[in-house]
Amino acid sequence: MTADGPLAGVRVLDLSSVGPATRCSRLLADYGASVIKVSAPARAGAVLFELAFHAYSGQRGTRRVQIDVRSEAGKAAFLRLAATGDVVLESFRPGVVARLGIGYEAVRAVNPGVVYCSTSGYGQTGPAAQRAGHDINYLAVGGFLHTSGRSGPAPEAGSPVPSSGAGSPVLPGATVADIAAGGMHAAAAILAALVGRARTGEGTYLDVSVADGVAWMLSLYVDEYLATGVMPGPGHNILTGRYACYGIYGTRDGRWLAVGVIEPVFWANLCRALRLEQWIDHQTDDAQQDAIRADLAAAFATRDRDDWTTLLADADTCVTPVNDVTEMVDDPQFAARGAVVEAKHPVHGSFRQLGPVLAGSGPRQPVYEVPDTSATDTDAVLADAGFTTDEISVLRTEGAVA
Repeated sequence: MTADGPLAGVRVLDLSSVGPATRCSRLLADYGASVIKVSAPARAGAVLFELAFHAYSGQRGTRRVQIDVRSEAGKAAFLRLAATGDVVLESFRPGVVARLGIGYEAVRAVNPGVVYCSTSGYGQTGPAAQRAGHDINYLAVGGFLHTSGRSGPAPEAGSPVPSSGAGSPVLPGATVADIAAGGMHAAAAILAALVGRARTGEGTYLDVSVADGVAWMLSLYVDEYLATGVMPGPGHNILTGRYACYGIYGTRDGRWLAVGVIEPVFWANLCRALRLEQWIDHQTDDAQQDAIRADLAAAFATRDRDDWTTLLADADTCVTPVNDVTEMVDDPQFAARGAVVEAKHPVHGSFRQLGPVLAGSGPRQPVYEVPDTSATDTDAVLADAGFTTDEISVLRTEGAVA
C-alpha cells in the first residue's frame, strides 16, 4: 500500500479470510486503500490467523483487528468501526451477517454512504444460494470447464470414466473463478460504486456471485449459442482447439510451446519458419487439420523448447514457451515490468513476492513491509475509530476483542 495511491483515503473493512473477497481486498490495498482485516479472536491453542506465511504475505497494506462479532459488545464495536469506513467486504453464507446483526441494513444505519459488498459462490438469491462450493464447482456450473480442452479421447460409452483422466475437462492451474470471476468482479463493482457515491452521496449494496462472474467470462460462447443455437465446446472454434494453429505442442526436451496463431499473416510467418509453406493457405481448412497438427508436432519435436523460443519469439509467430512458476518469476519480460518485488517480514526476513499490478496508476515501493502474522493492530485500529483506552480495555476484558 502507498499513501499516495489512487485509492488513498478509502477505508475497507474485510470480514473474509480466504477466497474471492480476500483477492479483492488485496487488489484494493495494492491501489492504496487502507484495508482492515476483521476476524474473530483466536481460541486458546489455535494458531492466530490460521494462514500459512507464504499465503498471508500477499496481504500487504493491511491491518488486522480481532473482534468477536457474535457477542453484543463485539457487534457494537464492529458497527462503530464500520461507521468510519467506506467499504465493508464479507464472504459468509447468505443471511449470516444479517443474523449476526452486522449486515448491510445494520451498517447502513450508522453509515448511509457505505458500499457493502457480499461475495458468495452463487449469490444471495436463487435455489443454489446456500450451497457450498469452491473454484472448480463455479467453473463447472458456469460452463467454463465444459468449453475447456480435454486431456485425451473420451472413453467408450459404458466404460468407467477416470477422474481427471482421458476425455475429462482439464483442471485449471489457477483458481480462475476465485481470482477473476470473484475477486476482480468484486473489485470492479466496488470501484464503480465508489464512483457513483462520489456523484450522488449514496452508498449501495453489492451482491457478487462467483458463478455469475464465470458466466460473464463465457460471454463470447454464451452469446453465440443464444444467437445461433449452436452449442460451443472443445473443438468448437479456434480458441477451443478446432484448428492446429492454436494449441500446445511438445518439444524435443519434453517441454511445451503455446502456439496462438489467429491472424493469417502470423500463420504464414510460422509456416515459413517451420518450412511448412504447403499449409499457409489451409489454416482453417477443416479437412486438413489432422495433417497440419501432425506436421506441426513433428517439426516442434526436432528442437528444444528454448531453441524454438529464441528462433520464433521475435518473428511474429505468436509462439511462447509454457513457463513453470520458477521460470515465470525470472522471465526477463516480467522482470522489466517489476512483476516480482522485494518484501521484508519482521520474523522471516527479506524475500521476494509477486508485486501489485498497478498498470501505471500508482507508485511502487522499493521494499514492501509485510506484517507479522502473530500480531494484530486491534488497539490502533479502534483508537483511530475513536475508542478510548478504557473502552478498548473493557472490550478486551469481556473477550469482545483481542
